[in-house]
Amino acid sequence: MTVDQQTPSVPGQGTPTQKRRSRKDEILGIAVRLFASRGYHGVSMDDIGSAAGVTGPALYHHFAGKEAMLVAALIPVSESLLAGGRERVAEHDRDPRAALESLIAFHVEFALANPAVIALHLHELDRLPEEPRRQIRRLQRLYVEEWVQVLTVLRPELSAGEARVMAHAAFGLMNSTPFLGGEVERERRAVLLRAATLSALLHAK
Repeated sequence: MTVDQQTPSVPGQGTPTQKRRSRKDEILGIAVRLFASRGYHGVSMDDIGSAAGVTGPALYHHFAGKEAMLVAALIPVSESLLAGGRERVAEHDRDPRAALESLIAFHVEFALANPAVIALHLHELDRLPEEPRRQIRRLQRLYVEEWVQVLTVLRPELSAGEARVMAHAAFGLMNSTPFLGGEVERERRAVLLRAATLSALLHAK
């Protein structure tokens, strides 16, 4: 797996270009990158502290443990995707094609900015306790339904179930960023991902 070595920006917690990140956010970003590259069980709290340049007691001041870091990373992601999806659908409530293009651009940007978060979600979600895992699944389902709503208006021949299948397939395409190398520059990757996703959703029979 290839995961960009930038420190992930967890949606809902700001990015370096939006505001100065807190020390807690910086530590969380480092933990996410380590989990994504080595696996949850391959990383200790000492590893995270060493990478972040903090001692054990300082690390536990921010997080109770690795499990708490997973929760802190993944729940804001799901909340922010849902909020962003709803915002874009509302902005284009009279134009389903524009709504779909906006949803795709939004998700592609997230996927390119956060490949480590995506890898973490794909491989480590089941490490969470039942309640936060259920919360994340619920948020994900609601996000999917924003796409289903747009697709069934844009393509009325599709049933809700068929639109749901296509939405999940689109996520698979856009969420391929952890596996993409750096041989294609970022903006070109964005263009390719947007175009491929739009084509798949509009033209699949």
